[in-house]
Amino acid sequence: MNLSFAPASATSIPLFVLESGSVEAFLAEQPDRVRQWVTTLGFSGALGSAVVIPSEDGCIAMALAGYGTDDQRRRGRFHLAGAAAKLPAGAYHIESGVASDQLAVEALGWLLQGYRFDRYKAAPAQKALLVAPDGIDAKRVEIVAAGEKLARDLINTPSSDMGPDALETAAQDLSDQHGAEMRVVVGDDLLAQNFPMIHAVGRASDEAPRLLDISWGKTGPKLTLVGKGVCFDTGGLNIKPGSSMGLMKKDMGGAANVLGLAHMIMALGLEVQLRVLIPAVENAIDGSAFRPQDVLSARNGMTVEINNTDAEGRLVLADALVFGAEDAPDLMISMATLTGAARVAVGPDLAPFYADDGFANAIGRSAEACSDPVWRMPFHAPYEHMIEPEIADLDNAPSGGFAGSITAALFLRRFAGDTRYAHFDIYGWQPTALPGRPKGGVGQGIRALLDGLPGILKG
Repeated sequence: MNLSFAPASATSIPLFVLESGSVEAFLAEQPDRVRQWVTTLGFSGALGSAVVIPSEDGCIAMALAGYGTDDQRRRGRFHLAGAAAKLPAGAYHIESGVASDQLAVEALGWLLQGYRFDRYKAAPAQKALLVAPDGIDAKRVEIVAAGEKLARDLINTPSSDMGPDALETAAQDLSDQHGAEMRVVVGDDLLAQNFPMIHAVGRASDEAPRLLDISWGKTGPKLTLVGKGVCFDTGGLNIKPGSSMGLMKKDMGGAANVLGLAHMIMALGLEVQLRVLIPAVENAIDGSAFRPQDVLSARNGMTVEINNTDAEGRLVLADALVFGAEDAPDLMISMATLTGAARVAVGPDLAPFYADDGFANAIGRSAEACSDPVWRMPFHAPYEHMIEPEIADLDNAPSGGFAGSITAALFLRRFAGDTRYAHFDIYGWQPTALPGRPKGGVGQGIRALLDGLPGILKG
């Protein structure tokens, strides 16, 4: 699978992108043969529709892609991807019909429509290729598509083949690809080097818990990305029901997303000092599993009362955040498939985040520009008391069920110290197939972050 543009030298077919109300005017300028063909096929410019028009010698002379209406386009994204899936083999170039500020997004959607998770079963490749539109940064679009592919592949891989060992291998491969340095702390060395909560959550698994630490870049602002790498989550001794455990291969979606974003940053050569921290564990069950009512100590000495072993992601992130803050980065961002409460609040399509005003304003603009929707949530200080139990400094699972995503974010912020900090509580999964987004693992917020980083780091 190659999510790349067709060679610029390719003989390409002109693609006219037509809104629903513009088909008649377009046909009025065409030969009778074309008008009759399009009318016979019933092409009306419906969003995602496509039709090819043959030449007199039987080849494809041109193609039309339906672009619907403004209202319809506001309800989705990657609109040309739907048409791309319906076009026959060939290289196409966009002749007209897409606004200049939408060309890069539509081109990315076309590339992402070609994504296939084919590790276990062969899947036919997309036949319609796109010549990079004039005026876009084609290399950047291809790099973004590759980062998205990496995130999707990691999430889609089942836990039997994507445990802590395999996640380490994937991170090492990425580091080697970009000349980054990677250190790993594994098993009981986590205790010796003071990562007690990562060890506690992962010690019951056959695959040892570990902390992955990638460093890249020597100049520019210090940017630290922290991704939750819970490769499978049984819920621990507070075991999940089967219906809730079915998608837990995606519980390392935060790690997958930060690795996808890291690829984009390194491949583009951004001037930052990048660090990626991933606590990689499996929340399994055996006689050594941590228990409800245990009190754990974090790397910074804070104590945490365990009131639900299924709230383990914030525990492993806590040690990693303390470690990341020790390097005094200019910005630290965590990404995690952390709470069901976030899904209840905003659904699977939005990536909720917690951050300061400058961060929120910058990423809000970039998210809209690159069709990667995010939604700001509050670090609501009056809820701090909800994470403060009687016998320890913090509670990992406050009772009552209210504000679950907010209290999780407040919990994590306690471990970021004075570092400028943002947190994304993502879902990492596309529940139904849509243009450019097949059912399965998906990147969330990482394109918006990439686009917004220059403004965020200055702010």
